Amino acid sequence: MPMAADEIADMIRAAIPDAQVEITDLAGDGDHYSARVVSESFRGLTRVAQQRAVYAALGGRMGGVLHALQLTTAVPN
Repeated sequence: MPMAADEIADMIRAAIPDAQVEITDLAGDGDHYSARVVSESFRGLTRVAQQRAVYAALGGRMGGVLHALQLTTAVPN
């Protein structure tokens, strides 16, 4: 069963409380999402470390109930 966009955003915010999260359903099927996550906690981290933090927040659901996630991370301006 696919994950809802709100559930993805809630999981990310639970692990990264200051995160600004935008989720887009790319195919309208609840399986292919794009996420933009902006957090001050990412400052000083490499992109890989930022993305690992987001994937960790999803608790291993990538490749299972969450089939595909196009991820963009950033620090606030």
